[in-house]
Amino acid sequence: MAKILVVDDEHSILETLQMFLEEKGLQVFTADTGEKGLLLFEQEHPQIVILDIRLPDGNGLDVLKSMMEQQVPSKIIMITAFQDMETTIMAMKRGAFDYIHKPLDIDQVEQAVDRAVHILKIDRDTPDLKPVTAKPANSLRIIGKSEKMRDIFKMMGLVCTSRVNVLIQGETGTGKELTARVIHMNSALKDEPFVVFDCSAVVDTLLESELFGHEKGAFTGADQTTTGKIELAGNGTLFLDEIAQLPLKIQGKLLGFLQRREYTRVGGTKVQKSHCRIVAACNCDLSERVSQGLFKEDLFYRLKVFTLRIPPLSDRISDIPLLVEHFLNKINLELGTRVTKIQDGVVEKLITHTWKGNVRELENTIVQALVGCRGNVLLRDDIDRILIQSPFLPDQGLEAFSLAHLEKDHIQKTLSRLDWNKSQAAKLLGITLPTLRSKIKKYEIRQH
Repeated sequence: MAKILVVDDEHSILETLQMFLEEKGLQVFTADTGEKGLLLFEQEHPQIVILDIRLPDGNGLDVLKSMMEQQVPSKIIMITAFQDMETTIMAMKRGAFDYIHKPLDIDQVEQAVDRAVHILKIDRDTPDLKPVTAKPANSLRIIGKSEKMRDIFKMMGLVCTSRVNVLIQGETGTGKELTARVIHMNSALKDEPFVVFDCSAVVDTLLESELFGHEKGAFTGADQTTTGKIELAGNGTLFLDEIAQLPLKIQGKLLGFLQRREYTRVGGTKVQKSHCRIVAACNCDLSERVSQGLFKEDLFYRLKVFTLRIPPLSDRISDIPLLVEHFLNKINLELGTRVTKIQDGVVEKLITHTWKGNVRELENTIVQALVGCRGNVLLRDDIDRILIQSPFLPDQGLEAFSLAHLEKDHIQKTLSRLDWNKSQAAKLLGITLPTLRSKIKKYEIRQH
């Protein structure tokens, strides 16, 4: 039987809530002062507390703070007749589970209590994630064990041993800049600068100056000599993001630099030298830009000495459980959240979602869910607040295939996307592992 403590100086409220909550099967304790409430809290360790803000011997916010400091796994619901923004914000900042205004709506109280009981049960039944310790600021890691990512890691290992230019292609949010940083940090250049330049973030008229620098007086407003990104990179790595957005004129000057390793600042005559490595990235097929006359062919071949194609998240969904746990631990460390558990079904929900923004969208979704999480368990409800679910739509018309054909095709695709992890596939498909094995045999499904 769950214990609940009600702290309020209005005896009519204490009596009403005690009667109502006992009918729900809860063991109820009551107190009409903050001091008595704290004493009962220390003695009984209630799972739920309903706490008034205004008490005869002090402020309920101070009582809330004292209760939170005792590290008792309780959900504290604040109630008040004074509806002001500052108090509400302070209560939630100090760890309140919910905040209800007087006069009390018994349905609202019941909903808050039921939700608290539900979360406490999930908390009790859900195992903790493996704890992590803070890593050094320069520690970079790409998460993934899928076959496609293992292939990428092998290629990254090869390119780390040389200074050749690298072209990284992949959809938005797949981790192109992170890939470039990992290559840099695992190469002989790791102690040299890593400079990022987003080719799509600067207006065309300033691109040349940003990239190559300019001399004082080179143009209106150039009141001092400015160092460009190439010079800042020194003997390190210059990461050119969204390289496809470079205008043809700047492409020509960049090509000249790559051919001779020399350049001049805008408005200057002195020849500058640089041996920085160029790692370029784009979210489109750069060869198509070449065929359309939008990107110089010679520059394309200079950049693609070594090409990496980062797979979209839809091609590596078996990595999602690893990514979720990684992001959860990372966000706890960075934002001070304390979510250490994941409710059953959350990962499956994330696996079935269509991630148009790839890994970046997944991380942002988890950040939003954790910020709004009212406990130490990431709930399906927390994810539902963020996600817009899309129904499964087969690639081809239903009228063209039998139900058995569609089932076989769906099982085949699910197994392929999960690198033939049958346990995960069975869980995602909502069937038992023996049933999945039976269907694989029935449909003669083979791993390609």
